[in-house]
Amino acid sequence: MYNAYLFVFITSFVTLFIMRKVAKKIGLVDKPNARKLHQGVVPLVGGISVYLSLLIAFILFLPTSLNLWLYLGCAAILIVLGAIDDYLDISFKIRLIVQAGISLAMIWIGDHSLHNFGFLMGSNSIALNEYTGSLVTIIAVIGAINAFNMVDGIDGLLGGLASVTFTALGTVFYLSGNQYLATICFLIVTALVPYIMLNLGYPLGRRFKIFMGDAGSMFIGFSVVWMLVRGTQEPSIDAFKPVTALWIIAIPLMDMATIMIRRVRKGHSPFKPDREHLHHICQRMGLSSLMTLFVICLLASICAVVGIVADINGVAESTMFISFLVMFAVYFTAINHIWRITTWVNKLFGRQEAAINNPQQH
Repeated sequence: MYNAYLFVFITSFVTLFIMRKVAKKIGLVDKPNARKLHQGVVPLVGGISVYLSLLIAFILFLPTSLNLWLYLGCAAILIVLGAIDDYLDISFKIRLIVQAGISLAMIWIGDHSLHNFGFLMGSNSIALNEYTGSLVTIIAVIGAINAFNMVDGIDGLLGGLASVTFTALGTVFYLSGNQYLATICFLIVTALVPYIMLNLGYPLGRRFKIFMGDAGSMFIGFSVVWMLVRGTQEPSIDAFKPVTALWIIAIPLMDMATIMIRRVRKGHSPFKPDREHLHHICQRMGLSSLMTLFVICLLASICAVVGIVADINGVAESTMFISFLVMFAVYFTAINHIWRITTWVNKLFGRQEAAINNPQQH
């Protein structure tokens, strides 16, 4: 199986270089504007390249099945939708309709839906009927796709958070004995590494910079929710508890929920772009892009590890759920009062520095 990882890594690199040339020829590039502060035009084909490398590898190295073809087919539709959106900037309503259609394909063709929430409220399992389960699945798929789309704001962040998420998913699948889904998750991480390197300008410099694009963020979000549903809802897999899924995607989920609530409270559309995301806040607090990337990925890793360790050790699902809600409440409150908190911290450290520089005062 090591050949598959080496093949994906090399294929991803090669595809990225080929597709960036294609992107520049056809104009599939990102140009700087009020919200996008990068320099020069940057090809928007990271997601397309990652998908193509995985498509080839899955066909060559994995046993094919209806599930695999359904996953690849749904992902292909989202890749095309994302590429068109990157090129023409289509209405979010069209995106939502297509994403809902993908959700229905998951439910009707693959029989993958969210119908069991586990023991979130204590001793009784929360089971949904067919229609409610289908509606929740559609909301979850659209939510996951847009959560990962929203975090794609600074170099390396989408790739970094996706790598954290798929590494966590691969780990729980591996520990539960499902080598097949674990391999898919780890192959996705392997395909993302060349993209992250070029996105951050290593080792070839910023001249070869590339962005994921909406095609990539939609593909990643869909892949995440596909794995979450399969890992929690299929009795034959049963890799982890439903509540653990919240911890595995905690940072993108909390960022999306917080930003949407804030937009609605201001009377704006929840899908209206702005510069109020966690990564924007970190940068306005004075953190560099690399430090922001490190901090957010570290927080995501901690949340994933907490969720997985609690799952493995049999911590009650209700306890995990309440803990997540408390964490979200703290996060939401902190983000909504971040400038007061920042001012207080700066004053605190300013006084400490003053005390150090002027010990006679005390």
